[in-house]
Amino acid sequence: MNTLVKDPVCNMEVAPGQLDTVYLGVHYSFCSLQCQERFVANPHLYIGHPGHQAPKQQGQEILKRRRLSLDKVLTAEQADRIGQKLGEMMGIQSVTVAVDRLEITYDLLQATEQQIETKLAEIGVTLGEGWGDRLRRAFVQYLEECELGSLECRPLSGHASHK
Repeated sequence: MNTLVKDPVCNMEVAPGQLDTVYLGVHYSFCSLQCQERFVANPHLYIGHPGHQAPKQQGQEILKRRRLSLDKVLTAEQADRIGQKLGEMMGIQSVTVAVDRLEITYDLLQATEQQIETKLAEIGVTLGEGWGDRLRRAFVQYLEECELGSLECRPLSGHASHK
């Protein structure tokens, strides 16, 4: 009988070996590629170090609210589909699709703006391509990387890091 294990990113129970990743000699299983990507990018946001819990282990959420400009006006059917597909992602709290923009609230420990952009591209949604839109998105992605990096639980001095 296989017992289930917890995905360290979203805490869903999954079968051992599902989307398996080995980090520091320990096997971790994930419910989705999205959770696996989040873990691989910043593992110590989720697993901590002896005597120091990671932000996820402490139950932290880092809610972000973003507004993305779309390149064209959407039909009601397109807006519904976008809301449904984004709502299937882990960490998505809310999605509002207006005529030519998208407002989304998500937990940065489970989803990033880059992952949201990738999902939008997969479903055929093109974001605003003006230089201001592209610069804003790049800046948000940079800020998210910095924020996640600063939150990641670091090993105590004298302990080896195997990143």
